[in-house]
Amino acid sequence: MNFRSVPSFAALGLAAALTIPAADIPRPTPDMQFKMPSGGVIDLAQYRGKVVVLEFLITTCPHCQKCSQILQKAQDEYGSKGFQALGVATNEMAHMLVPDYVKNFNLRFPIGFAPREQAHEFLQHPMMLIMYVPQLVFIDRKGVIRSQHAGGSDFFKEEEKNIRARVEELLKEPAAATSKAPAKAPAKPAAASKKAA
Repeated sequence: MNFRSVPSFAALGLAAALTIPAADIPRPTPDMQFKMPSGGVIDLAQYRGKVVVLEFLITTCPHCQKCSQILQKAQDEYGSKGFQALGVATNEMAHMLVPDYVKNFNLRFPIGFAPREQAHEFLQHPMMLIMYVPQLVFIDRKGVIRSQHAGGSDFFKEEEKNIRARVEELLKEPAAATSKAPAKAPAKPAAASKKAA
């Protein structure tokens, strides 16, 4: 058997990743509520007017744990300037695991839980494909998703630096007028086209 003719799992994984359709960016933030271990509910709409970074995570994932700690640092530094970090755990039994996750990593921003299917829908990620975590979603003051980044992407090579730069960039933008209606995504330049997958 000629082993060189057999593609490696890494190559297959890369090929699969390259065929994942890209999420629409920018796009209005869809309605989303997620439950808190305390029994309350967090509604993303209540943070309109703030710059929000939403982390979809799995409580047992070391990369998610690191990301959550970076977001806590960002919350401490930028919270008074209109920034809000949020976390949503999607692993099984998350409702039981989130309290220890919060306690073990001294996290003071809201972290709740939601079904994995809800995360896939929010992220425009096909259900049949593996979703690498953490998934970070950057939402501007007008309620528009401006970028999102999957675990393992280049964004996470300099994670803290990139998170801070993106948050600072969005905080410089003016706050939106108070409105209950979802904001429209900024118009794309006429000549711009979608990046090839």
